[in-house]
Amino acid sequence: MTTATILGSMGSSTTELPFFSARVPAGFPSPAQDHLEQKLSLDQLFDVDAPHTFLVRADGESMIGVGIFDGDVMVVNRAMPARHRDIVIATINGDTFVKRLTQAGEQIVLYSENPKFSPRYILEGDELLIWGVVMGSIRRHHSHA
Repeated sequence: MTTATILGSMGSSTTELPFFSARVPAGFPSPAQDHLEQKLSLDQLFDVDAPHTFLVRADGESMIGVGIFDGDVMVVNRAMPARHRDIVIATINGDTFVKRLTQAGEQIVLYSENPKFSPRYILEGDELLIWGVVMGSIRRHHSHA
């Protein structure tokens, strides 16, 4: 089961990064695509709604079916209301998880996106808190040791 570790709030930034609008092929690159079209801030890219946007680190493999892997940093909006089929950060009886929220009538079920993990039905007496809606995730592909 994938748990979540709250890293902290995400403040707005004035830093803009170069954005090349041409897509990069996974095969051989085209030299004709070497031009900068605009600047893009991470605030725009992740629709940061400071101070309601937080960073949360995923721990586990239960959400790999939607591209959230162990160690990924998720961008979470606490101001956005959670809806049926949203990926959410949820606390159940004090334990924090990242899951897909579903609701059929009164029954709330949190699903993993990995068939190895069973759904978590919210039962009478369970304390459920939806912490926020996952807007996106960031994965690091290379790190310097």
